[in-house]
Amino acid sequence: MPRWPTVTRRSERDPVHHPLFARYYARVSVAAESRMGMARVRRRLLAGLSGRVLEVGAGNGLNFAHYPGTVSEVVAIEPERTLRVLAVEAAVRADVPVDVVPGAAEALPVKSEAYDAVVLSLVLCSVRDVPRALAEVRRVLRPGGQLRFFEHGRGGGPAMRTTQRVLDRTVWPRLSGGCHLSRDPVAALREAGFELGPYRSMLLPETGPALPPSFCVLGTAWRPPAEE
Repeated sequence: MPRWPTVTRRSERDPVHHPLFARYYARVSVAAESRMGMARVRRRLLAGLSGRVLEVGAGNGLNFAHYPGTVSEVVAIEPERTLRVLAVEAAVRADVPVDVVPGAAEALPVKSEAYDAVVLSLVLCSVRDVPRALAEVRRVLRPGGQLRFFEHGRGGGPAMRTTQRVLDRTVWPRLSGGCHLSRDPVAALREAGFELGPYRSMLLPETGPALPPSFCVLGTAWRPPAEE
C-alpha cells in the first residue's frame, strides 16, 4: 500500500489545491507505468538530455527515474502539495540530483536563460494560462535550449472533438484537477514562438478504444537562438 503524506491546511503560496484528485492521479499514474506503457514513453521523452533541466509540473515524480546520467541537475516545479510531497520522495531515489520546489507554470520561480532544457509532461492540459506558461518556459530556457514535451489534447474525428469540447465545458475540469481535453499543444507551441522539431502523435492506451484523453503527442521544440 502506498504511504500518503499528511496534507496540511492550504497555504496562500499553493497555486493549485486538488488533494483528492492528486491522490487518485498518483494511484492511476503508477499503474499506467506498465499497463499503458508510460515508462517507455518517459524514457523516450527524456533520452539524450544533458546539463541543467527544469521540469514543470512534475506531479508525483515518475519522470525522475528516467533521466540519463548526462543530466547534471533537475529542478522540478510542482504546485500541488500532495503530489509535491510524493515527488520529494521520488527525488531521493533518483540517480541524478533533483530539487523539488513549489511554483506555478505561469510564474516560474527561477532565473531567466538558466536551463539547457525544459520538460513538460502532461502539463499544458491543466495550466490556467497556456500562452503565459509557455512564455515562462521560453524565458527560462537559454537561447537554443530545447523543450521536451509529452501532452494530450484535441484529436479524433468530429464526434470525438465535439465530445472533448462538451466535457471541457462541463464536468471534466472539475473532476480532473483542472485538466482540459480539447487543447492543441502543438499549435500552442508554435504560437508561443518555439521552433518545432520532430514529434509524433500517439494513442494511450495504444490498444483498445480511443477515449477522450487518449490523443497524445511526444516531441521536441527549441527556443530560437539569440539574434546576432
